[in-house]
Amino acid sequence: MQSIATRLDGPVLLAPKLHGDERGFFVETFRADVAREHGIPTDYVQDNHSRSRQGTLRGIHFQTHPGQGKLVRVARGRVWDVVVDLRRGSPTFGEWEGFELDDVSGRVLYIPVGFGHGFLVLSDTADFVYKCTNYYDPATEAGIKFDDPDVNVEWPTDEVELLYSQRDKDAPRLSEIADSLPFTV
Repeated sequence: MQSIATRLDGPVLLAPKLHGDERGFFVETFRADVAREHGIPTDYVQDNHSRSRQGTLRGIHFQTHPGQGKLVRVARGRVWDVVVDLRRGSPTFGEWEGFELDDVSGRVLYIPVGFGHGFLVLSDTADFVYKCTNYYDPATEAGIKFDDPDVNVEWPTDEVELLYSQRDKDAPRLSEIADSLPFTV
């Protein structure tokens, strides 16, 4: 797998080698030795799979204590995937970076603890799969507004009509929770 440079320090974007012919393709989506080479944890405790329709925006979510690193990819479809630096003291605190993930390129994104995460489905349907470094715990679930004007994520909304949960709509702005975030650099 080839590592692709990211603007924010922390996330790791990998481009696996796809082996394809007229029958289809084969790709390794995870190898512990390759993950370690790129500074990605290999001790995952939970795998998740979500299916969403076009326009679904999920996020921007994170787990507080102890945090949850995620290794994400799209098994079917295409999404605009966004990470937000939530590490107090980071020179890029509150900044975001977006990546297109799809089932053609097979790109894999590692999102470390201390980053918020969200995605917008651009294809008719998307199957989003991810490995987590810690178990999901509803007591530590948190988020910030996907449309927080201070973070100013540029979602490609010209391509789709947005669908989102009431929880995501009502999430606080980053400025409202910044002092209580447990993540530091």
